[in-house]
Amino acid sequence: MRLNTAVRSEAGILETNKVLRNTYMLLSMTLLFSAAMAAMAMALDLPHPGLIITLVGYFGLLFLTGKFSNSAWGIVFVFALTGFMGMTLGPILNMYVQAFSNGSELILTALGGTGAIFLGLSAYALTTRKDFSFMAGFLMVGVLVAFLAGLGAIVFSIPALTLAVSAMFILLMSGMILYQTSEIIHGGETNYILATVSLYVSLYNLFTSLLQLLGVFGGDD
Repeated sequence: MRLNTAVRSEAGILETNKVLRNTYMLLSMTLLFSAAMAAMAMALDLPHPGLIITLVGYFGLLFLTGKFSNSAWGIVFVFALTGFMGMTLGPILNMYVQAFSNGSELILTALGGTGAIFLGLSAYALTTRKDFSFMAGFLMVGVLVAFLAGLGAIVFSIPALTLAVSAMFILLMSGMILYQTSEIIHGGETNYILATVSLYVSLYNLFTSLLQLLGVFGGDD
């Protein structure tokens, strides 16, 4: 009986490590691909597709990724989603480069901050192995509220609300990184494609929110 329990426990650990390894590998590849698409959009000086096309493309590709997450097509749609988000990011980065004399420094600072936050939170979750599943409800409600507030800030052009939403997203995405990493460690998430998408979206929103705050408080016209 104890032997069977030990075998099952070891098998669970091996499966968890496999999911974690595959998630970080796929996340690394999608981040590089997304960065390449953003660089191409910047080089071609492509215009931003607009809010509606961005939302339709994002949610459409997100749905397809989830639907085919258990097949090879899931990989295809992960790269389609992250590539699309990279393309929408390029015009935003160009705007910062053109609007601020220190635009490049702002982008690099936001990128460095995003990397530091991700590495720090991931390391904390991995080393302490704490269970952050209790955050699920709070994060879901928080993201929904922040998303709707962000839409309101764009539609009604409320700068103060935009800043508040950016600050909210930094906190919420940090929580999402802890939660998703914890889910992988404790076996709550066994699909590395879904785990990759969740972490990618968290990093994307974390980076853009940091960049927006830096632009307001550290940008030189």
